Amino acid sequence: MESYQESLEWLYSQVSNYQRVGIEAYKPGFDNILKLCEILDNPQNHFKSVHVAGTNGKGSTSNMTASVLKEAGYKTGLYTSPHLVNFTERIRVDGKECPPEFVQDFLTRVRVHFSLDFNPSFFELTTAMAFDYFARRNVDIAVIEVGLGGRLDSTNIITPEVSAITGISLDHTELLGDTLEKIAWEKAGIIKTGVPVVIREEKTDIKNILIQIAEERGSDFIDATKIKTGYQSDLQGIYQKKNIKSTLGIIQILRKKGFDISEESLKRGLLHVAENMNFRGRWEILQKENPMIVCDTAHNEDGFRQLQKQFKKLKYNQLHIVIGFVQGKNLDPIFTLLPPDAVYYFVKPSIPRGLSPDDYEEKIRRYFKKYKKINSVAEGFEQAKSSANQQDIIFIGGSNFVVSEVF
Repeated sequence: MESYQESLEWLYSQVSNYQRVGIEAYKPGFDNILKLCEILDNPQNHFKSVHVAGTNGKGSTSNMTASVLKEAGYKTGLYTSPHLVNFTERIRVDGKECPPEFVQDFLTRVRVHFSLDFNPSFFELTTAMAFDYFARRNVDIAVIEVGLGGRLDSTNIITPEVSAITGISLDHTELLGDTLEKIAWEKAGIIKTGVPVVIREEKTDIKNILIQIAEERGSDFIDATKIKTGYQSDLQGIYQKKNIKSTLGIIQILRKKGFDISEESLKRGLLHVAENMNFRGRWEILQKENPMIVCDTAHNEDGFRQLQKQFKKLKYNQLHIVIGFVQGKNLDPIFTLLPPDAVYYFVKPSIPRGLSPDDYEEKIRRYFKKYKKINSVAEGFEQAKSSANQQDIIFIGGSNFVVSEVF
């Protein structure tokens, strides 16, 4: 029998993975995921769920919601992507990753059904794997994060208790459309007839599109931007206040549906997200001082707009930024939001989609004076640590894949 590592290598080498290779791996539509789930006795119908979409904030909102449900005593599944270090991070029950043995067993069971006409993508397989695991573990409820978009995403075969759409911004435009309106329409694809939806988009014209779609589909909605909150979370980023609002909207609807979630459980869940869910990479302080080292997985314009606010609140002698990107990013809007006086270490994430700094040096020169090009994240991080003094701050980001390489 092959090892877990061999199973994973097969999964990555034989099956398309958007995070690693990009657009060619994207398989919109439901034929494959429905066939996979039929083979598995339709596990998606065996548990209740919460469905979360959005350009930014859906991962934090999903983890916050799962943490609250766990504190309320519910056996809670959580499916998110991508992972940072271990593949099994994607599929959790009560914060604990699914065991490697389950991954092996699942792949053994489904591989026999592959054919020239049936070759599911990496995301289709991992989605079916999550559904199968949650059904076998008899979870009370699972929080399911959308992969890309919403309308044609593999996760969109569930009928949840509540759907949520966090913020809408420009990302994955080659797949979802090149305007906010088009992207909003794709994200709104998770809104189902009669299923309540939480909407946390702040831009009035885009929010109105989502509200109109909800009304057309007979779905009650909560405008989470209007929720007043004094709640705190252990997740440190300024932007987490918005995700708390999304979570409060979700909990409000679940309570109406009969879920017993006390005020104490809500507060505890929000204050212990990182601990309960082992959630990492969102304004995570890796070292508190001498120098302070912090990382964040923000990877698009809206994410960096939030980081810009965060940088302005920091006090430091010199800011060192270790940063890298994957192919397909529009870098100009991101670069305009980065501090021009920082010292930059531009790195290449070690995945096939990793973008070499050589490929965008012309843009780098246009925006920044102090920079180095380094083709390794580890080497860039080491150089930053060697250069920084005790009053400086080191920031690592630009991509999930950059952050994952410093853990």
